Amino acid sequence: MKKLLFFLFLSVMLALPGKAVGQAQSGRVFEFLNLPSTARVTALGGYGFPDLDNDLGMALMFPSLLQPGFSNHLSLNFVDYFDDINYGTVAFSRSFEKLGSFSGSLQYINYGRFTEADEVGETYGTFTAGEYSFMVGWGRRIGEHWYIGSNLKSIHSHYYDSNAWGLALDISFTYLRPEKGLAAGILARNFGYQVIPFRNGNQEPMPFDLVLAGSLKLANAPFRFSLVAHNLHRPDLTYTSPMRLPGSPFSTQPSRETFGEKVSGFADKAMRHVVAGIEFVPGNNFGFRVGYNYRRRQEMKVDTRLSTVGLSWGFGFRVSRFQMHYGRSNYHLAGAPNHISISTSLSELFHRPEQLPEIE
Repeated sequence: MKKLLFFLFLSVMLALPGKAVGQAQSGRVFEFLNLPSTARVTALGGYGFPDLDNDLGMALMFPSLLQPGFSNHLSLNFVDYFDDINYGTVAFSRSFEKLGSFSGSLQYINYGRFTEADEVGETYGTFTAGEYSFMVGWGRRIGEHWYIGSNLKSIHSHYYDSNAWGLALDISFTYLRPEKGLAAGILARNFGYQVIPFRNGNQEPMPFDLVLAGSLKLANAPFRFSLVAHNLHRPDLTYTSPMRLPGSPFSTQPSRETFGEKVSGFADKAMRHVVAGIEFVPGNNFGFRVGYNYRRRQEMKVDTRLSTVGLSWGFGFRVSRFQMHYGRSNYHLAGAPNHISISTSLSELFHRPEQLPEIE
């Protein structure tokens, strides 16, 4: 059964039209869906990955991680982004013996308050802009080590007097081996359609992403390593200004590349898909994390300034029945957003240990 489902998943991905999975990174709608949902994800480079912890935040990206082990978990997340922009996520999970495990979440981004003015500077008050995603996730076990999951999203954008609405779907498979500390998975994310565009007849592409990711917890050392390969449907993630394209009078590209330049160029394109992270986890009550996003580094660095753009870090600790997490990601010299997450199990919060319900 699991082989059939996995084969169907790959068949659908290969059969998707080029417009759905091969579009450029620019011109897409609902890009806020790709923002990190929790502080732990932020600290580890901005991309979630399969792991063996009961982390609802990771399951928001990989719904196949949803398991009975963290039924009734609640996750609250807030990010003080740039300027007056802020965003956050609220999520809750619940498991049912026959149906599987479910999650419900709300993701939002608030772009702040703006002054409405005309071309001559006459003001008419203020307005706000924001985007929201309501998501329902489902996951369950389909084999000894295999799990399947899916997210369904309803997405709404509101900019002044313009609105847009769309639907998106995530599908993921994970392979878990707790005795080896190994977790791996594949994810097709944000495959959908802009049902109501901002302008009639101008449907914009969704922020589709094909992800392969995994993590490994060392057996005899307090370290977990994670590796994510994202945007696998689009081999070349480099950006070239139209003024620098070959044939342009402003182009500086040499007429012929040397072998070394070709190897360097290939390595650069390959690394733009990679996000790596490491966690120091000496126990269940504390963890320290560091991540590196190569693509962010290449796109946002300033060549004349030494900086830590592309690096991210954070930590987490447990206080009573609450998990507190902090993440900070260096996007640019202009600043680094702070991400704060709080999570808990409502079963532990409102029941004594001997009163906790058992879920098979």
